[in-house]
Amino acid sequence: MALLGSGSGTTAARVIDATQDGTVDAVACLVVGNNSRAGIFTVASDRGVPTAHLSSATHPEPDDLDAAILAALQDAGVDVVVLAGYMRKLGPRTLAAYEGRILNTHPALLPAYGGQGMYGDRVHAAVLEDGATCTGATVHLVTAEYDEGPIVAQAEVPVQQSDDLDALRARVQAAEKALLVDVLRRWPER
Repeated sequence: MALLGSGSGTTAARVIDATQDGTVDAVACLVVGNNSRAGIFTVASDRGVPTAHLSSATHPEPDDLDAAILAALQDAGVDVVVLAGYMRKLGPRTLAAYEGRILNTHPALLPAYGGQGMYGDRVHAAVLEDGATCTGATVHLVTAEYDEGPIVAQAEVPVQQSDDLDALRARVQAAEKALLVDVLRRWPER
């Protein structure tokens, strides 16, 4: 399994820990990040997982970046790819080579609050602004369109009247990580 991320690496940490403690029957064999200062590199290094920084800084041409990501995944023997806070769209070669084997999490119950530009606090703010009473987390397969791949699993998170952005984010992120680990734990059964 490879994890791709752009940020702090908290989701990657949860997944890698689950592979290392036997909760998930997989080996996290590679972490790819597109931000050289991202915390995901420290998370991976602390857990003994090889890393690669692949971004528009290392590969300015999108086709070259796509080829580099695909080569890194294939060289590591990756079967499943997990987007763990990865803030870039994957290229067509990588999508084709791993079709049906790339998972992403989204901090809402797709199709609600999905699509280009809808991520992180933008989603939570929209949920609160709309006065929604329920939100949640989704794990879905990745396709060429943002958040439109087949839904694998969802977990509901009630919106409380007292919720502010921080409170809602914390509960949704906890649900998102737990849901992803559960999906990966059951992944071979799919």
